[in-house]
Amino acid sequence: MRLLYVYAYDLSTRILASAMEDHQRRRDLAAMLQPVVRALIEAELPVLARHDVTMWGYVVLSALQDAPQSTQSALAEKIGADKTRIIATLDDLQAAGLISREPDPADRRARLLSITPAGARVRRQVQDEIQRNEERVLAELPPAERTAFLRAAVRLSALPVARILAGPANGAAASPVTTAEGYPEAPQ
Repeated sequence: MRLLYVYAYDLSTRILASAMEDHQRRRDLAAMLQPVVRALIEAELPVLARHDVTMWGYVVLSALQDAPQSTQSALAEKIGADKTRIIATLDDLQAAGLISREPDPADRRARLLSITPAGARVRRQVQDEIQRNEERVLAELPPAERTAFLRAAVRLSALPVARILAGPANGAAASPVTTAEGYPEAPQ
């Protein structure tokens, strides 16, 4: 009988240790970020509607602000969209006077896209409203965490998609030990 108790105790401590180890692992990035991103997008929709711009329209205006003259193919590649699927968005933006499309002197079949002054103004107004809400959300973090989070977001968002999809490198470091909240423990 005593042997049974020892076995049960040993088994329960192993199960408990395993459960504690699982609890200490952080959640996947996508699992942590997806609810935040979904809520931020939902908060952006009324802002976009007030300015009569779709989410794709805002993405196009932002991309053209960064690259003032772009072909439709280059723009589609930059924003990760199929060039034929953004035609309706480009038509709407052009009809609203937010972008212009001119023949490319180097290739008459291609069109050069540019953001107009009205498009730049709308993009700036939309971005200002969106970022006011983001500032409210970021205020939930202490200043040092906020700065670190924004710095990390900039670095991660600059990674090429292929690098994210590549998976772990050979000889990758072991998973870091994390706190109960899912953050890596500070070095000792």
